[in-house]
Amino acid sequence: MYSPSAIERVAVVGGGTIGASWAALFLSRGLQVTLTDPAPGAEAIVRERIAHAWENLPEILPHALTPQDLRFEADLERGLAGAQFVQENAPEREAFKIELFQRMDALLPPEVIIASSSSGLLMTRVQSACAHPERCLIGHPFNPPHLIPLVEVVGGERTSPAAMDAAMAFYKAIGKYAIRLHKEVPGHIANRLQAALWREATHLAAEGVASVADIDAAISQGPGLRWALFGPHMTFNLGGGEGGMNHFLDHLWEPMQKWWDDLGNPQLTDELRTLLVQGVNAEAQGRSIAELARERDQRLLALLAMKARPTAAPKPQIQHLAEIGRFELIIEGHVCELDYQREDKIMTITHTGVPPALGGRGIAAELTEFALKTARDNGWKVRPQCSYAAAYFKRHPEHADLLA
Repeated sequence: MYSPSAIERVAVVGGGTIGASWAALFLSRGLQVTLTDPAPGAEAIVRERIAHAWENLPEILPHALTPQDLRFEADLERGLAGAQFVQENAPEREAFKIELFQRMDALLPPEVIIASSSSGLLMTRVQSACAHPERCLIGHPFNPPHLIPLVEVVGGERTSPAAMDAAMAFYKAIGKYAIRLHKEVPGHIANRLQAALWREATHLAAEGVASVADIDAAISQGPGLRWALFGPHMTFNLGGGEGGMNHFLDHLWEPMQKWWDDLGNPQLTDELRTLLVQGVNAEAQGRSIAELARERDQRLLALLAMKARPTAAPKPQIQHLAEIGRFELIIEGHVCELDYQREDKIMTITHTGVPPALGGRGIAAELTEFALKTARDNGWKVRPQCSYAAAYFKRHPEHADLLA
């Protein structure tokens, strides 16, 4: 298997929402990406999706490639040629994936990992027709992959430990939060947890306990805020006070068990379908799916930036080294910088540099914001010459007045 540092070329199979999001992330990490999808007109749709994702990336590393560097191939064999890692995102149909994995397995050298983004299928079945099943595994992201850090890595019965280790290392190297499952279960972990929650949310709506909007608010304005910081176990550990989980179990297990026993098991009737559709339409208050997605992504970016900030140690301060045209921030011994050249009252941003080990923390954005504040305070205009700064201005039109 390839080590993470040796992987330079990635093939993305399938150009839907997930595949395009993966492609944007890989490009932002400096990887050469070929995306293959046989659907008519797929290339134009894929490039539009990647361009949209690019505007919302929390971090674009200095050595990143650009959406224009994406190579598209409709033919699977040409799309896989030269790949050192494959991320598959085809339709969630078991028979289709078994046949697709068999084809990919026959086309690729045995040291190339084939990872599936499948949200719930078992790799043991997907890899069943492969000559080299040991390199096949699940690498399930959470949507959208270019923003949500989580990726669940799951092997099948014939997946090798070496492939699992290599996939975990690769995902971590590109800034993902990879978790390793010790056994296969349909839906993996995250989808099973959200399925359990949605089952009860749907039951409560069907029983008329509250409106769809208020049931959503019960999560987004309540425990969902805590879950973004700690998972359910640690949240209840905190709920036990100084006694922690032991105290929580002693005092709250009995009522919790009673609630579990009373949870519903709804069936999707025509009436329930209508109730759910009308409920979310009312909750959206006229906003389109695209508008809701933009709002979600912007709030996700803010949340990720907040979570990346250290809480225990004093926050490092950005230094303005005016004599050499640089804004510098030192974190955990790593130097992050934004370089510029200035003529008269024009600041030309030439470079942003963030080590890969610090990727995903919003540091390049922080440096850029500091530079723009400095320019504004001094009455300078700004010319974004490097790709990150140019992308930053596109994401933040409120700074358009600074453009030279």
